[in-house]
Amino acid sequence: MSIPVRAITREEYLSPGHRLCAGCGAALAMRLALKALRGPTVVAQATGCVEVSTAIYPYTAWRIPWAHILFENAAAVASGMVEAVEALRKKGVIDKNIDVIAIAGDGGTFDIGIQALSGALERGHDFVYICYDNEAYMNTGIQRSGATPRGASTTTSPAGKVIPGKREVKKDLVGIAVAHGIPYAATSSIAYPGDYIAKVRKAIEVDGPALVHVLATCPLGWGSEPSDSIKLARLAVQTRIFPIYEVIEGRYKLNVKVSKPVPVEEYLKLQRRFQHLFRPEFKDELEEVKRMVEERWNRILELCGEKPS
Repeated sequence: MSIPVRAITREEYLSPGHRLCAGCGAALAMRLALKALRGPTVVAQATGCVEVSTAIYPYTAWRIPWAHILFENAAAVASGMVEAVEALRKKGVIDKNIDVIAIAGDGGTFDIGIQALSGALERGHDFVYICYDNEAYMNTGIQRSGATPRGASTTTSPAGKVIPGKREVKKDLVGIAVAHGIPYAATSSIAYPGDYIAKVRKAIEVDGPALVHVLATCPLGWGSEPSDSIKLARLAVQTRIFPIYEVIEGRYKLNVKVSKPVPVEEYLKLQRRFQHLFRPEFKDELEEVKRMVEERWNRILELCGEKPS
């Protein structure tokens, strides 16, 4: 998937000088998403890594209208913004369309904010929801979230002598969103910028709610090198751990085909949060993680109408 170059804005709506970490995938996810804007836009931003690092009072890195929202209600406030814009248009106060984007991390989406998100999707408000997924509550101490993959060690799912990190599987955010009957939902990765920008733009252009789930690496929480952020974001796709697909009006479409996957170990070994899986006592857990990766991949292939591989 690609987007015409003429449709990508040259403007930098996220200014340099913010305090996100070196190699932060969320920083790149924000910059790329804002390249897809088509006109006047307002953002509702939940508390999280991006919020606390881009809006240190009295400064802000945002060059578009932006509001800091609580962890749990980014989608609810975005809904209010959508209705406020429509009311102002009807009254003749404004005569142009204003796009509304809600942004939150995985903690503010998969867990704390899922009630507000579900309500907004069910009501059908015309806005885009972007979840930058770094797979834990990185802003508050690297606690596990509903997006944390099985086997990952976090401060609240530590790997020890008996328990090999988090035991639960990662939630299917896109599947949850699609179940609401929304017109568009997609996964993406910062390692595939053309695909990601195109999906954000498509999400903006559809009528009704849309969701984009982007994998955003976190060197601090993942225990990886900042210089490996893009490599890891690409390996997540090429190992089939994070399939890239979109769902248009309920129909699944695979965007990045991986016919010859890279071994899962190549992705895991670059991250400290998975190092315990390579210990002899957790050999079976590593095999289970690999089995689950293939099971999920084949399920997505089936939904996309592709033959299992």
